[in-house]
Amino acid sequence: MLREQVLILAQGRVRSFRLVVGSRSRLRDVFILPRTASGRVTGEIRRERCHGRPASAILVTAHRPGSTVVPAAPTGRRSRERVTEVPPAAQPPHSPGAALELLVHGVGGATPQEMLGDPRTTRVTGDATAAIYRRTEDLAAEHDPARHGDEPVAEAYCWANLTSGNGSRALWLLLLPFMVVNLAHWMRPGAPGRSRAVRLYGLLVRLLALSLTVLLTAAACEVALDLAAWQCAGEPRCSGQRSWLGFLSTEQGGWWSQPGRRLVVAALVPTTLVTLLWYLSNRTWSAYESQRPLAGAEPEQPGTETGEAQAGPASSDVFVPPASRPALGRPGFWYGRRLVARLRAAHTAAGLLTVTAAVGGAAARHDRAADSPVPAVLGALLEATVVLCGLFVVLVVCRRGRSERRLDNSLDRAVITYLPGAAVVLLLLSAVYAAWSRPGWVSEGALPGETTFRLLTIGQGALVTALAAVALILYARNPEPRTTLYGLGGPAVALLACALGGVMTGGVAQRVADWLDGSGTPGMGRGSLIEGPPVLLSWQASVIPVLLLLLLVPVLTLVVRTARRARRLGPAVEAEYAEKEPDPARTRRIAMIRATAALTDSAPRLLGALSGATLLLGAGAVAGSMATTQVPGLAMDGAAPAVESLAEAAQSTGSWMVGVGFILFVTWGRRAYRDVSARRTIGILWDVGTFWPRAAHPFAPPCYAERAVPDLSSRMAAWTGRTRGRLVISGHSQGSVLAAAAVWQLPAAARHQVALLTYGSPIERLYGRWFPAYFGTVPLAGLHHSVHCWRNLWRATDPIGGPVRIEEGGRHEVDRGPLKDPLVYGRTTEFPLPEPILGHSDYQADPAFAQERAVLLERLGPVLPHQADGEVQGSSGRSSG
Repeated sequence: MLREQVLILAQGRVRSFRLVVGSRSRLRDVFILPRTASGRVTGEIRRERCHGRPASAILVTAHRPGSTVVPAAPTGRRSRERVTEVPPAAQPPHSPGAALELLVHGVGGATPQEMLGDPRTTRVTGDATAAIYRRTEDLAAEHDPARHGDEPVAEAYCWANLTSGNGSRALWLLLLPFMVVNLAHWMRPGAPGRSRAVRLYGLLVRLLALSLTVLLTAAACEVALDLAAWQCAGEPRCSGQRSWLGFLSTEQGGWWSQPGRRLVVAALVPTTLVTLLWYLSNRTWSAYESQRPLAGAEPEQPGTETGEAQAGPASSDVFVPPASRPALGRPGFWYGRRLVARLRAAHTAAGLLTVTAAVGGAAARHDRAADSPVPAVLGALLEATVVLCGLFVVLVVCRRGRSERRLDNSLDRAVITYLPGAAVVLLLLSAVYAAWSRPGWVSEGALPGETTFRLLTIGQGALVTALAAVALILYARNPEPRTTLYGLGGPAVALLACALGGVMTGGVAQRVADWLDGSGTPGMGRGSLIEGPPVLLSWQASVIPVLLLLLLVPVLTLVVRTARRARRLGPAVEAEYAEKEPDPARTRRIAMIRATAALTDSAPRLLGALSGATLLLGAGAVAGSMATTQVPGLAMDGAAPAVESLAEAAQSTGSWMVGVGFILFVTWGRRAYRDVSARRTIGILWDVGTFWPRAAHPFAPPCYAERAVPDLSSRMAAWTGRTRGRLVISGHSQGSVLAAAAVWQLPAAARHQVALLTYGSPIERLYGRWFPAYFGTVPLAGLHHSVHCWRNLWRATDPIGGPVRIEEGGRHEVDRGPLKDPLVYGRTTEFPLPEPILGHSDYQADPAFAQERAVLLERLGPVLPHQADGEVQGSSGRSSG
């Protein structure tokens, strides 16, 4: 006989019983036996296996008198017990009703078959991009809730196609600077009552985003107009080596050989780039931003549309009222249709105006400086019109950003139609103006791109400095100890976005110049066919090797600290498992994984060091280019031989590192979209970046949460409203963030029927520290009080997930952890093979998962045993990350 401890509900209370099973089977089963109308507990045992292991789910089968259920006894002796009758309930029994577990996977995605643990699944609602699935046999489970007993029906929400796809989507990685600067918009510190400072913070980030669009377009103009059409096509030795430039070459003397006409042809390249960006933004805008969120949510009170939630009491035992709901709970938060459309028009116009200035400006300068057949007043009028249109673009960007307290269905149709249209007209006029015949016009030297890139770099530095000042003011108003870099995380990330944009554009210009110049080195004056790109771009590329050398110091420091931490954790690991004969190799591996997982908490310090070094070296590059007006290799001529050699080595190494890095970046990005394992490596960073709406840059990759959050909230609201049942939404990794955001969007009545189960969640460890205004202490406390109940599972070996850190009465109300990982140290009779160290994956394999899910279902409402007339298909609770 085998004795098994079970929990059953009798008279509405949980009681412990021992169930004696007359069998020699070694399966570990847990049973709940149903109760008849007279109060007698009867039932029949049915054993199952799940995925090769003994079933641990609760099973209820057809009734047959004769089963044995007796109160638990302290003794462990094997004996044959007699049937004991449970007294009738004091109150009439109530059915627990329908119960649903909505599973949301994390980074890397998962198939519905993997999440539900069944090869037979059916799509319940949704499309090929994102959908909800069930086991085929559970499609009508709500009509017969007794069939599942106390187990919830499992549904899986699969959203992986929102962020991944075929290899062509790796091209989104080329827009990484746009995504990073958009990320900086959401990283501001929380500061209730500082609406003007909050709006100023958003304004500065939007201006930085606009400068990145101009920078990208200017780099395309530098490559196509300056290097190819102006310098190479104007030099017979260079154009003679490039047959595709033959029709533009001055040596052939064709109609297109005049400098203005060459610039018009070359302008097709940056114009096509801007058009492609507009097309991608418009297409994703139709697929993501135009998805209307859940209707019927409580409207936000006036005065809070700046993105700042009013602080409610963090220790209250009541539900948070609508007035203090966090920003992510506002009806219009996940509906940025109007803002993205307006910003798209402004950025498209800014890109086209940049091309117009490059084409028309060169012709206007020639007309002013020489005896030209074209009146100089035409060029001056064109330039003045471009300046006025550019000022209007800045004005459009400076308008108030997002309206979140309501669903804003209106569009600024005049702006989104006429602003890009005006820019297109100006571009066509500049093309006609530049193509006008000027027989004496000869292209010499290089176009004045040096001034353009220098002004952009200095302007971005000034904007980042102002952004840092505003962030410090916001942080001083509401300092939270765990906020990244004391509120400077947003400015630091914005600075990295500008640096990344400069490195990518400068690297492309350097590599194209090297390719066009053949065996020469552009800018060095020794056998060079062309003058090369602006000097500032060479200086920026030259500081990259220096930056990498400086970063070796903090990286090596982290490596040493991790090794020391692993050694200190060794005795603690052995004490935790109480192993009599510990294995040193096993101990070292567990300790090293725990120490490595803790490196995530050191990311802010590494970001601070990287941002500080980038700012200093960038300022040095600007100062060096302005002081010498030469590339570093020539600027150091006459210095000590060692200094001169180092300067030339830095210049050449930096140029090649940028070029090779750019190619590797695209290749790795393509592999990440084709290979699931590679996607998991960088998936968390990409999914964090594309989680947030496009509030600063319309050309950033689209926000998948604007589709996923309305999907989840609509499903929960519809199901709870139709069935009045209990619902547990369980999210793993990034799926836990989507689950929390969806719960915030629910109406109050629906939230009272929903429990939240998160595991491996970065909701506080990552989002709470880096996005304190939206996932800080006050918003998470509000989520805890607004949802019916919430539990969070975490492991010390998980580099992504962590505790939520919500405490009430001196105890952790939400967190359970750290869970043991591995479950056992070595080989046991129950686990004869070594258990793996799971880290961030497979939380559902831990017994705590099923336990906490059962507790949440019980807290959602009375769970009483009930009659069942058929066999049960239990839910394995399987999810995937």
